[in-house]
Amino acid sequence: MLRGTAGDRLLAHVQRLGEEHPPISVETVDFSVVDAAGLERRFGHVLDYMARVELEVDRNVLELTTMLPDPPEVDVIFYRDVWQPQETQHGLILDTLQQRLGRPPATTDLDRVGPKLRVLGALSHLPAFQDVCRMLYYLTGMSTERSAVLAYNLLHDGLADTGEQAIASTVVAPIRRQEPGHYAFYQLSARQLWSELAGWQRFLVRVMRRLSYAPVGVNNDEQRADFGDVMATLGIDEESDFAAQVTRVEMQLLWARDRGLRVPPYVARAFHDALEASRARAA
Repeated sequence: MLRGTAGDRLLAHVQRLGEEHPPISVETVDFSVVDAAGLERRFGHVLDYMARVELEVDRNVLELTTMLPDPPEVDVIFYRDVWQPQETQHGLILDTLQQRLGRPPATTDLDRVGPKLRVLGALSHLPAFQDVCRMLYYLTGMSTERSAVLAYNLLHDGLADTGEQAIASTVVAPIRRQEPGHYAFYQLSARQLWSELAGWQRFLVRVMRRLSYAPVGVNNDEQRADFGDVMATLGIDEESDFAAQVTRVEMQLLWARDRGLRVPPYVARAFHDALEASRARAA
């Protein structure tokens, strides 16, 4: 539970996000493109993947309400009043763009909550276990939002290099501008909660994080290969520092004792498996 000054700072951060970064209006977007066929060929699948992930926040909120039956008020304000409206609009804009390029709309799963999350939700009626689940939520949020920031940076640069300035500046730039505030919320929350967890709770977090980690948007084998395709298109490989940047705070909190590691092994394996799945499907 966030207390005192830390809780006040976090609430002020969330309120400021809502006031300074309202959902992006479609009317502000310039969908004009220079080379529609070239844009679709190079980045169409990237737009589709990002649109799906952004639109599936509706399901993510259902998962949160299942997994966390009694969350702190600031968490609810964040995901209900700030994060969900912003991310949904990101998805709608990206999906509109890809449909204008002749692609079908993103295929989304908006209402399925898996049995594992339902079990966690039942256990989370015990406050101490709910804190473990909250920590997993914050870690997933950090990884997701940091991945988004880095991926949008790469997409923006790729679009600008191909002359698609309107899309780069009125679609990708406004979206990526909103993601760091989300990341900051998760980071502040994670650091505070980790300092309050007992030893057995930290142990559970480490074990469950190892078992449950997946790259953003990956829920099955096909999506794993899709994520690998996105990595390949954006120039993310196993030699890049993408994974290290995504998990920097996670390494500091959970694995500070493992000084020799750049990234947690389960993260390195997940990114490797995505690239391998992409290569195998292409072959």
